[in-house]
Amino acid sequence: MVDPLIRIDGLTIDFDTGRSSIRALHELDLEIKKGEAIGIVGESGSGKSITWLGALGLLGSRAHVSGSVRLDGREILGLGEREMAAIRGKRIAMIFQDPTSSLNPVHRIGRQLVESLVIHRGMSERSAMAEARRLLERVQIAAPSQRLSEYPHELSGGMNQRVMIAMALAGEPDLLIADEPTTALDVTIQAQILEVLKEMRRETGMGLVIISHDLGIVAELADRVMVMYAGRPVEVSPVDRIFDAPRHPYTRGLLAALPEIDGTLERLVAIPGQVPEPHALPPGCPFAPRCAEAKAEICNAAIPAMRTVGTDHAAACEMIHGSTTARQRVLAVA
Repeated sequence: MVDPLIRIDGLTIDFDTGRSSIRALHELDLEIKKGEAIGIVGESGSGKSITWLGALGLLGSRAHVSGSVRLDGREILGLGEREMAAIRGKRIAMIFQDPTSSLNPVHRIGRQLVESLVIHRGMSERSAMAEARRLLERVQIAAPSQRLSEYPHELSGGMNQRVMIAMALAGEPDLLIADEPTTALDVTIQAQILEVLKEMRRETGMGLVIISHDLGIVAELADRVMVMYAGRPVEVSPVDRIFDAPRHPYTRGLLAALPEIDGTLERLVAIPGQVPEPHALPPGCPFAPRCAEAKAEICNAAIPAMRTVGTDHAAACEMIHGSTTARQRVLAVA
């Protein structure tokens, strides 16, 4: 057994609305080994991004985060802002969905990269500028010296996304969290960004969390996949098994919405309806109202527990056979 880089136990997130408390994440358990890549997939509102924003203390005062988040065995949930600032960027870095809102529009690219290097690696400004040029080259940005003197609005969306990757890599993190890193980019730029992430992982040995609604992107990068729905994991598996033998109806629905690259053209099948709001979850299985396989007397009775359905493979559905796990400990794949 290899000790995990990060271990999350019973992570729960509630938001205070002023009148009531709304639960957005329900007792999530997860372990990630050093150097492992895990994909987290699901529609918007499934709880993918909020999991990591909560784990890193980035949700603000209205959020109540409970449970445990351990980094190399050290509890980081509840640490003070100064202690967390030493972890964010240096040990765990995050690429956010929209680079244009993450980069400061009034500062040049070079200043923002140099600041990261000075803070996280203690470099002098002169050394940091040289390293900033190297980082831009590393993420395949041409004419890096010129780009360092430019502002974010002077760069394309794909270039800004690569700058965000360079900033995330500036601290040489042990774990990189990429939240929808190819959203709103054309397919050519998407492919380039994915290749950059794969190359960085090969070179540095860092762990990777790829958050996406697109299983195709996750297939390119991940060793293991966790599918989330309505603030809960519903299936977890090695990446190849998700495609070869998906067990949860929601996972099958996501796959049915993916076009085939080869073979005959077929109409894509969309999942009807939408993810329920956290304050309006249905009784029992939250996916039941959208599920063609649901049986009211079974699926509305209780929230399904995770069931082991194969080696390192589990799904939360009452309509499949398997052994029920203790909470979601099966998410920790040995």
